[in-house]
Parts: sequence; C-alpha cells; structure tokens
Amino acid sequence: MTPVEVLAHLRSIASEQHRVGMARFGIPNGNAVGIPVGTLRNLGKTLGRNHGLALALWADGLYEARILACFVADPAQVTSAMMDAWCKDFDSWAICDTACFHLFDRVPHAWKKVKGWAKRKPEFEKRAAFALLASLALHDKKATDEPFVDCLPLVETATDDGRNFVKKAVSWALRAIGGRSPILHSASLELATHLAASDDSTRRWIGKDALRDLKRPLVAKRVAKKSSG
Repeated sequence: MTPVEVLAHLRSIASEQHRVGMARFGIPNGNAVGIPVGTLRNLGKTLGRNHGLALALWADGLYEARILACFVADPAQVTSAMMDAWCKDFDSWAICDTACFHLFDRVPHAWKKVKGWAKRKPEFEKRAAFALLASLALHDKKATDEPFVDCLPLVETATDDGRNFVKKAVSWALRAIGGRSPILHSASLELATHLAASDDSTRRWIGKDALRDLKRPLVAKRVAKKSSG
C-alpha cells in the first residue's frame, strides 16, 4: 500500500467515540481520527517492515499514522538523526513510548540516546530517555549488567523532575532495570529505598512506586530464576 492508500484506510476505520475517549488517557486528540493501538499494531504486521512508508506516515503528522510508523519502520535503517527528529516531535506519552518500546530499543544508537535525551528539557523528550532505558531493560537480552549500572546515576539525577510523564518514566526505568538480574535488583532496590526516604515529594513518590514492584514476590522469584539459570 502507498502512503496515500494507508492514510485513506486509517480514516475509513476510524471511530469518533474512540478519538474522544483518548483524552481520558492523556493523549491529545486534536490531530487524531480514533483507532485503537491494537488495530494499528495488527495493521503494522500486515504491512510488514517498510521504512519508506514509515517516514511518509510520520511526516503526515496524524497521530495514528505516527503510531503505525513505529510498527513498520526498519530498525536497521533508523539513523541517529532520525531518532532525534522523531524525539522532538513527541507530543504524548503514547507516541513516545510506542517509538521507544517497539522501534528505538532495537537500534544501535539506543544507548547513546538514553544519555543524550536525559539532558533534554521538553517533557516528552526527556521522558523518551527513560522510556527507552526501560525498553532496553525489557528487550535487550544480550546486554550485560554494566550499562544498566552506569545508567542508575542518570535515573537518580532525573528524580528531581516532578513533571508527571517524566517521573513515571523514571520509575518505569528503575523497575525494569531491577527485574533483569540479582545484581541489578539489589542496586535498584537500594536506590529506590533511598529515594523513598527522601524529603522531596517527587523522589519519594518514585522510590515508593519502584519499591512496590521490586518487592513483589513474583519479581524476586523471576530474578532468582535468572541467577540460577
């Protein structure tokens, strides 16, 4: 399908009810037509990897087109410049997280972007650093503990940012790192405990939010299994 055909198809399956409901989840719907992400994911599987199509869909600017672009873009063709350009376009947690979780964490430039984007000021650009770090923790099975240990200071530094979508991504990254291995679980638990005791409300929230997950029996069991395996 051509970009024009894909965009026409998106509009043909749109739901105004779904579009209106997006606002309840903190997703801007002014430039959306209303299609569930599951439907877009399935469409992406049908279309397959098509980097040219992804670039055209992203350039269109429609919310659903950009979500779909994340599913059809080819990680092997994603450049550092493209990652930065898309990051600057992030205007919601949904676009940010979809790009990081389904595309950017498979790109060789990912680790460099975590460290670079953590210094960004705009809320969703900074969130991208930690959404990407969380995605790497969940998906990069070949990575050793070392790069994640090296990123924990980035996590701690970001805990002074009280913006809703930043602090939630910081907690997500800390929790995801803690689920990788016994060493990372111990280091993440130590940091979360320290943060939970802070006088600063944002640091305290992140610490307590992470602790709830890191102390769950299921997480401890999974980490222990990785140690014995």
